[in-house]
Amino acid sequence: MTTNPVHATHPALIARLKRADGHLRAVIDMIEAGKPCLEIAQQMQAVEKAVTNAKRALIHDHMDHCLNVEGSETDRAELRTIAKYL
Repeated sequence: MTTNPVHATHPALIARLKRADGHLRAVIDMIEAGKPCLEIAQQMQAVEKAVTNAKRALIHDHMDHCLNVEGSETDRAELRTIAKYL
């Protein structure tokens, strides 16, 4: 299995997740303020999509940079494992 290197894409990933965190906090505030359910559901969908996109970017980055191109058995097993999260 590979080590845990920091990739050039990680700062952008962190920025994406911080934006999603801000949106999630806004959703909580909306619920506490009694905003309409339709507005809340729309914002929750945006949060969910932001997190899903961040997760996909992380996994694709890992597949591009961390797995051996020649595909050892360990790398293939790791690929199968991480692909479950797509």
